[in-house]
Amino acid sequence: MKLNRPVSWFLIAFGVWSWIVWTTFVKNLWKDASGLAFDDGSPTAYFWVHLTLAITSFLLGTAIGALGLRSLRVLKREAAAGTPVEPQRSDTAAV
Repeated sequence: MKLNRPVSWFLIAFGVWSWIVWTTFVKNLWKDASGLAFDDGSPTAYFWVHLTLAITSFLLGTAIGALGLRSLRVLKREAAAGTPVEPQRSDTAAV
């Protein structure tokens, strides 16, 4: 499957957005004074659940952004060569 430029840029934007939003969330979680994230200085279950969500979102945002970036690089090579770049095929048969 080959992605077009708008989809590639959307994936990159999603990855960047994910990092901005979740970085802000983790900073706010760390500074939480309401007692939800920390109870007498110890992290609560709320803290661990939301930290896990943030880490998962960082990983997914990075993977999605990398797919968009990789697609843009393929499109750039294709434009420079003037011919479509063939996708790499594996030796296994399609199911």
